[in-house]
Amino acid sequence: MLISLHVKNLVLIDEEELEFGEGLNILSGETGAGKSVLIGSVNLALGERAGKEVIRNGAEYAMIELLFEETSDAVKKLMEELELPWEDGSILISRKIQPTRSIFRINGETVATKQVKQLSELLLDIHGQHEHQSLLHKKKHQEILDEYAGARLEKLLPALADTWRELSGLKKELEAAKLDEDQRRRELSLAEFEVQEIEEAHITDGEDEALEKVYRKMTNSRRIMESISASCCLTGVESDGGAADLIGHALRELTSVSGLDRELSVIVSELEQIDQLLHDFNRDLADYQEELAFSEADFAETEGRLNTLNHLKSKYGKTLSEVLDYQEKREKERQKLSDFDAYKEGVKKRLAEAENRFDRLCGKASEVRRRAAKALEKELEQALSDLNFMHVEFSVSVESGQKHQGPTGYDDVEFMISTNVGEKKRPLSMVASGGELSRIMLGLKTVLADKDAVETLIFDEIDAGISGKTAWKVSEKLGMLGKKRQVICITHLPQIAAQADTHFYIEKNVEDGITKTSIVPLTEERRISEIARMLGGEEISEAALQNAEELIKMAGKAIL
Repeated sequence: MLISLHVKNLVLIDEEELEFGEGLNILSGETGAGKSVLIGSVNLALGERAGKEVIRNGAEYAMIELLFEETSDAVKKLMEELELPWEDGSILISRKIQPTRSIFRINGETVATKQVKQLSELLLDIHGQHEHQSLLHKKKHQEILDEYAGARLEKLLPALADTWRELSGLKKELEAAKLDEDQRRRELSLAEFEVQEIEEAHITDGEDEALEKVYRKMTNSRRIMESISASCCLTGVESDGGAADLIGHALRELTSVSGLDRELSVIVSELEQIDQLLHDFNRDLADYQEELAFSEADFAETEGRLNTLNHLKSKYGKTLSEVLDYQEKREKERQKLSDFDAYKEGVKKRLAEAENRFDRLCGKASEVRRRAAKALEKELEQALSDLNFMHVEFSVSVESGQKHQGPTGYDDVEFMISTNVGEKKRPLSMVASGGELSRIMLGLKTVLADKDAVETLIFDEIDAGISGKTAWKVSEKLGMLGKKRQVICITHLPQIAAQADTHFYIEKNVEDGITKTSIVPLTEERRISEIARMLGGEEISEAALQNAEELIKMAGKAIL
């Protein structure tokens, strides 16, 4: 259930917070006051795209927060899968909209839009102002029927989708296998050449990196050798005037007089250390010089190997790992082309198996849909009668066949209706008016309410195009729906407002030259005044107040 909605700096709303109740929550107010903006804020919080224009003038950001109290197992399971905190059954969804980006959070944890949308599907169902127009599209009819069919169909749909993808892939594979003999030979010859070329290289992953390191050392060896030779001349003991020779001479001179002064022994010791370090340095330099030595043959072999590897990389992949992957792929192609007839027969066999499996699944899904269609027809006819359809015949056409094949099966679903005595049923899109579509959608929502675990339903002006007795019937249906679910409804009709368990008034005012939308929960007295206003007239008369009071009493009796 939606406990509260907090909105800050959104369009004309400065900062407002609504605490919703159980049952039917009504939002009313003058046209243009901002009722739809309020419901729109819920959509924004749940992931609808938002530009910087929704941020109130002068504000740095807009903020929307939705607080839910939810205990269903499905929600708990999803929260665990998303690794989100959930201790007391409360779920706080927030969105901060800034000029360049939005930040979504669930219970304080930053999340992606996808995660918010996943969760919102289990928390509430929003019926927008023009959603009933979707009934004009046959695709929507199957979605509604599948939702009504429930768990039995839900178990089949993943297997249907997987099998359809497999089937589509095998058909493409078989189509691609339509080669003539000359083409097959050319493809086989190329595959054999490429596999052989890579095999003969005997490459190992990472080999090129090690060789490049050695090659760089070899190509720079002449300069390195010149520097080493110069260093040997300057520091070596075999060079007259070298550092080692000079330090040795200095050491002999100091040693010869060290007995004459004790303090000299410390200096002699330091010079001995320097002499030893220089000898060690010269040994290390000689060892490096010996390791650096290589023959022209070694250099040519290293250079040739690198050229081979780089040639393979230029043809088959950016790295040796990709070259090896390509070799594996082409080996499979080679094997396939070597015995192409057997390969095609294998694909045909797998295709036939997938087709049989898909047909069986389609048959099961179709059977479930047909049974659900019969039940939906009866329930919806009753719901539409309750919504003041004086005469209504409703049926769900389920046509099955290969021409309708797709990831959900091979059924084509269409709603058929007759609203006049003696008139045959025709497709819904050819018959229903705007007001009738609104009532049909409401009827469907009430029928699906018993099937759906979602606790909160939101209707944005479900009353479009209706009035009089029909409006009263719609109000009764919403009132009854409010006994089973939490319902939040924007309306202009006093008959619907009279059914409210909780009633909010939305108004637009100008303060200090700035337009603001505010929301006020109505007391019983103010509620009567608001319904009197909705009944008509600029001034609220005593008669209008009495009519409003009577309307509320009638609403209470209607759903007992």
